[in-house]
Amino acid sequence: MRISPILIILLFILPTVASCHYPAETSSETHSQDSLHAQHERPYTLSSNFKVTTDTLWLLKLPFTDSVPVKKGDELVVAEFSVHPKDSVDSLWVKVARDQETIGWIQEKKLLDGIVPVDPISQCINFFSNSHTLIFLLVLALFLLGVIYRAVRRKQIRLIWLNDIDSVFPITLSWLLATAAVIYNSIQHFVPETWEQYYYSPSLNPFELPFVLGLFVLSVWLIMLLGVALLDDLFHQTTIEMACFYLIGLASCCIILYVFLTYLWIYMAYICFAAYTAWCANRLRNANRYPYACGACGAKMRSKGICPHCGAINE
Repeated sequence: MRISPILIILLFILPTVASCHYPAETSSETHSQDSLHAQHERPYTLSSNFKVTTDTLWLLKLPFTDSVPVKKGDELVVAEFSVHPKDSVDSLWVKVARDQETIGWIQEKKLLDGIVPVDPISQCINFFSNSHTLIFLLVLALFLLGVIYRAVRRKQIRLIWLNDIDSVFPITLSWLLATAAVIYNSIQHFVPETWEQYYYSPSLNPFELPFVLGLFVLSVWLIMLLGVALLDDLFHQTTIEMACFYLIGLASCCIILYVFLTYLWIYMAYICFAAYTAWCANRLRNANRYPYACGACGAKMRSKGICPHCGAINE
């Protein structure tokens, strides 16, 4: 077989071309590549939409001699990234726009501190991640739990952990919530960048997410499904008034449990979760043990005394 002369020439040229040194990139090319690299590193991308949550954000207009404000509730879209290595505060700047007239640059840290993605899942995450919200929910939960506990002692109102209903759903629901809290704590401790990416690109499909995030979303789905089953079981066993008191007490206990396991040191959270799992398993194992029945209404009872259903005294 004859070798083409063109092929021989290419074989000689190729090593020469490969060993050539090209001149340094121009500043515009370097800036373009830096911006592209910054875009790929970010958990959000170009054309991402955000809503302003702070009172005012100031956008700088080129050549950085003028600024334009955007107010709380305004929606912004990401238009461009720019890297400024000499900026000691934040080297990454983001160009965002509210409309054709309101457009400008802002440091990424300032931007992220004052916005939330427009996606409702992201807004829900932002709401429950807010420290003021958690403090308010915790105080409210403790207050309501105290009120319900007093009602349990005086009027035999049902309450999870103390005077529970005849159902496996409340304990299972609380265990699932504890599981979600420990998974969330683990994500924040070991792979916080994964949660950051999910915050800016959320999904309710657990099978298209990384494994640990999929577990968290799956646990949330199971909590919702068991919540529906609990409501059906609860309203078949008690009156509407007692069911409402029970749900308030259940919500208070779940809030306390979630906040406790979420903000506890991760390894201590694992120990507490293991202990709670063992306690739940023991409660579920004894859930169907009712050796007594009320002489007045016939309801199942774990021990003699006041019937939790009708209030009759059984000796």
